[in-house]
Amino acid sequence: MKPISVKTALISVSDKDGIVDFARELQVRGVKILSTGGTASLLAKADIAVTQVADVTGFPEIMGGRVKTLHPKIHGAILGRRDIDLPVMEQHDIDPIDLVVVNLYPFRETIEKPDVSFDDAIENIDIGGPAMIRAAAKNHADVAVITDSNDYTEVLRQLTADQSIDAAFRQQLARKAFAHTAAYDSAIAEYLGRQEAEYTYPEELTLSYAKVQELRYGENPHQSAVFYRGSTIDGPSLANARQLHGKALSFNNIADSDAALSCVLQFDKPACVIVKHANPCGVAVADSLSAAYEGAYVCDPVSAFGGIIAFNQTLDKNTLAEILGRQFVEVILAPSVEEGVQALLSEKPNIRLLTYSDDSRSLDNGFDYKRVAGGLLVQQADAAVVARDDLQIVTKTGVESRQMDDLLFAWKVVKYVKSNAIVYCRDQATIGIGAGQMSRVYSARIAILKAQEAELEIAGSVMASDAFFPFRDSIDQAAQSGVSAIIQPGGSMRDDEVIAAADEHGIAMAFTSVRHFRH
Repeated sequence: MKPISVKTALISVSDKDGIVDFARELQVRGVKILSTGGTASLLAKADIAVTQVADVTGFPEIMGGRVKTLHPKIHGAILGRRDIDLPVMEQHDIDPIDLVVVNLYPFRETIEKPDVSFDDAIENIDIGGPAMIRAAAKNHADVAVITDSNDYTEVLRQLTADQSIDAAFRQQLARKAFAHTAAYDSAIAEYLGRQEAEYTYPEELTLSYAKVQELRYGENPHQSAVFYRGSTIDGPSLANARQLHGKALSFNNIADSDAALSCVLQFDKPACVIVKHANPCGVAVADSLSAAYEGAYVCDPVSAFGGIIAFNQTLDKNTLAEILGRQFVEVILAPSVEEGVQALLSEKPNIRLLTYSDDSRSLDNGFDYKRVAGGLLVQQADAAVVARDDLQIVTKTGVESRQMDDLLFAWKVVKYVKSNAIVYCRDQATIGIGAGQMSRVYSARIAILKAQEAELEIAGSVMASDAFFPFRDSIDQAAQSGVSAIIQPGGSMRDDEVIAAADEHGIAMAFTSVRHFRH
């Protein structure tokens, strides 16, 4: 492909950021400008000469603007191959269009409004725009297409340099254009799916993500990495969090922060979650953030070093001062921060401070994706919630009120610990966490070891297991440590043996009938 000169440009944009200055620069370079509707009016008010598309087609805009550019004189002008189709274009009086500048109706912005109606959403589905974009991208051998205002500068630079746009850049613009329309269609399909009474998994799955930032590296320094944001975000998320302080987030920072945020959002009272390598190493709720942080930290001070700390309420100066005086931390997350918090971090440039939306909606209501070689596993997110009335007490020993509070707390925590997962808790705080072992009994042993190393009293605590106990060995081990109550899904072939072991030791046991594997 050869460079192309630009004699005629078609401009029709919903996002008008920078378009007046760009069009004015095109006019200075002698480019004829075609436009439609609001864009044409805006350019005309800025004293930029504009030809209405209707004057080219000889056909007015109709159906409330639904049909404006869908005409052979427009699409022939864009799609016409300059080395093949010029005779046809001359025969039908079609003048070539060399540059197409189009972005689309704000469909995503429309559906994110809380009071949007279905009819409003439908009317914000652009038809003519995607058609022009795709036509120009297909014919990028002869036409340049711009869908991103960030590309205005480079187009003007190339036109200034030699009055032409080079082939490599046109191909890059075409790639971006097809990605733009694909993302647009994906958002529409996703929205329509959410309107169905019983949404089923589609036969073909298209996911759309926009690049947020390039990362220094991935899980390891030899791996490159990028962070992308989903096309729609409901509720608190790292993808829409705001960084107030600190150096750029790393790949592992983002992954661990996501785990911490997901866990802390499960609690209503002031809560703190400390995460290290995707697993909680301390979780607590209390009457204040400071007390919650204290409860989370003492669970595993060694692992807390260099961890991620998440809160579910406004971060105050006293709590931050306690953190800074006690440990090194990579990231601190909170829905908001008290005035003066950022000043405390002025001499701590490496600590990242993020605030997230305090929207009460949870991302757990969406889908969970896991990549495998050559494919993608898709499942409904684990949004199961267990309340007191859902529990089945299966032992002779009943559950006391204090134990019940701790059991339900432990059950919320164990959901966010990698399987096999065992969590020991007392007084609404974790005292020992065992994660990611191939054997459940070893996870239980690690949790006990963690509690002992932190010099926390296990006697009288409760234990949670993310899945059933296949044997009674974990129960016997828990009894030796003084555990008073256990919460687990149940469902093992040896449930009777496990329950009998709990009865022998005088331990209360509750079944949830819900499993929380987290791989």
